[in-house]
Amino acid sequence: MSEKKVPLFSLFSPTDYRYGVKELEPYLSEEAYVQYKATVEVALAKTLAAKGICTKQTADEIERAATTVTAAEVYAEEERIRHDIRALANLIRNRVSDSAKPFVHLTATSYDIVDTANALRYKDAARKVVIPDMAKLERALITLADREKGTVQMGRTHGQHAEPITFGFAVAQYVSRWGNRILAVKESSERLVGKFSGAVGAYNASSLFFSDPEAFESDLLASLELIPAEISTQIAPAEPMADFFHSVVSAFGVLANFSRDMRNLQRSEIGEVGEPFEAQQVGSSTMPQKRNPLNFENVESAWKRAMPQMVTVYLDQVSEHQRDLTNSLSQRYLPELLILFDSSIRRLTRITRNLRVDKNNMQKSFEMEKDKVIAEPLYILLSYYGHPDAHEYVRRLTEKSYRTGKPLNTIALEDKELKPYLDRFTPTQKSVLEDPARYMGIAVAKTERVIHTWENRLRSTGLF
Repeated sequence: MSEKKVPLFSLFSPTDYRYGVKELEPYLSEEAYVQYKATVEVALAKTLAAKGICTKQTADEIERAATTVTAAEVYAEEERIRHDIRALANLIRNRVSDSAKPFVHLTATSYDIVDTANALRYKDAARKVVIPDMAKLERALITLADREKGTVQMGRTHGQHAEPITFGFAVAQYVSRWGNRILAVKESSERLVGKFSGAVGAYNASSLFFSDPEAFESDLLASLELIPAEISTQIAPAEPMADFFHSVVSAFGVLANFSRDMRNLQRSEIGEVGEPFEAQQVGSSTMPQKRNPLNFENVESAWKRAMPQMVTVYLDQVSEHQRDLTNSLSQRYLPELLILFDSSIRRLTRITRNLRVDKNNMQKSFEMEKDKVIAEPLYILLSYYGHPDAHEYVRRLTEKSYRTGKPLNTIALEDKELKPYLDRFTPTQKSVLEDPARYMGIAVAKTERVIHTWENRLRSTGLF
């Protein structure tokens, strides 16, 4: 295979030329994948040397050779012999002395190298790029929630006006959900496992040399900062990898939900928030006035592309007996999922930091049906003070309000049958009927508590 670089727009996947994250290249590119597999081969040689099977000089020679191997060379050799890991081993062997050749790949099966390399690179990508990016978005969400904790907004259920909250409270939901996903991705990445137990997982080859082949495996993986699977076949058990990608995909769902909410609030007839819009930005090829929520739409679209891939991850849990090849092709696409995820995180961080909040439009939305907000507290208080059928009575008053256009609180306060009950309301309870904006529970205090909680949790993990 030629070393010539493929032109960017000759690639098949838009992940490469449109949604790529340069900082993930050292972990998730094909060149990086080959280097990670070479790193595992080096760890094998060094552990063999530490156990007295070969000399340190041999291990050093193998290390020098392995670091020079390129993906292009491996693919060219694979085209010749039709085996990718043996191709890597051959290229390393070709660069070392005859005395070192026997110790390249000694006791290893292909998936000792592949599964360990994948666990290592996904763990590194998560620890060094993805999780820090997640923390940056969390900081942006916290800042937004704190800034808008007192901004009155009409809460919505089923797309309909419900009860007052604050916009900061709405964002605090995502502070909490996203914070939990950060911890889930962190924890699941730390539980990724490697394996060095041979062709069927019973340590057949390594037991030829070691009385305790499990200790050999543990020492080798410890040098890579990985833990071994409790037991494996030719491949590592699929569940730690499935758990890791589940944490990623479920986190992606939080991004999609936030994007959906913000996109709906950006509708022309609502206009409560708005994405930043650059001076030269075009919203439509035919309607010059358009300011589309393209970033929020992009993130939800990326989630739609990535989320179904989790089905394939679950399907890859099934492998016949000690090994088949049905996960070999499918798992090569997993880096794209991580790249799309991180690309979306970065996009939302940028947009969230610059989100325009239109408090006037939030107030207009609230004013539309603010009098109806008192229906719930009115019926609850009437029940408390002894009304025999408060819910139905208030429902009828609400229908009258819709029919006549008269505010519900005015109708209630003028209702002679309700007067004996209303007279028993405390001043605080009466104030809710007079000013529905007071009926927002502990939205502000809850927002502050959520912010404080997640600042402390992420600070304790070193992410803030």
